[in-house]
Amino acid sequence: MLKSSFSNHLIEAGCDEAGRGCLAGPVFAAAVILPKDYRNLLLNDSKKLTASQRDNLRHVIENDALAWAVEMVDNVEIDKINILNASILAMHKSLGNLSVAPELILVDGNRFKPYHKIPHHCIIKGDGLFLSIAAASVLAKTYRDEYMEKLNEQHPEYGWKRNKGYPTLEHRRKILLVGSTPYHRLTFTVQIKDSEIR
Repeated sequence: MLKSSFSNHLIEAGCDEAGRGCLAGPVFAAAVILPKDYRNLLLNDSKKLTASQRDNLRHVIENDALAWAVEMVDNVEIDKINILNASILAMHKSLGNLSVAPELILVDGNRFKPYHKIPHHCIIKGDGLFLSIAAASVLAKTYRDEYMEKLNEQHPEYGWKRNKGYPTLEHRRKILLVGSTPYHRLTFTVQIKDSEIR
């Protein structure tokens, strides 16, 4: 069972991102503040949940959270500042749109930049340890998936409805065959083995 809080008295915001390893589309990040005694047996790292579970939890999180926000940084900005900085920028933007000011920030992963002198902790695999980070992972993932499904309507040939912009064989083959779109990250290298071309 995931922990409801890191601190007993500070207002905590959990942060996570989605889409860092994609070849196309923005990176999304979410920040979530949950009640101190919050419990949800279904809430977990978004990667361990089915799409329907994530969609259901998204509405539960938005209803139960004391505050939440989701923001994105597009592929053009990612190419300018790199994906790590873009991921952190998206987290900062989401923190800045919370209706409640956090006193402590819990970040999934091992890299972050200070935000307005608020203390923070980077927690590797934190989305499987703390409910607030898991909630942020669910919101970031569901909002990004929804965004990529809409982009798929403009460019169905890349299979974004299925792969969400990740470097699947289908996606990589299509980039090599027909080229990129305005939504592709031009600084990301597309690699494909000879055995995969057939």
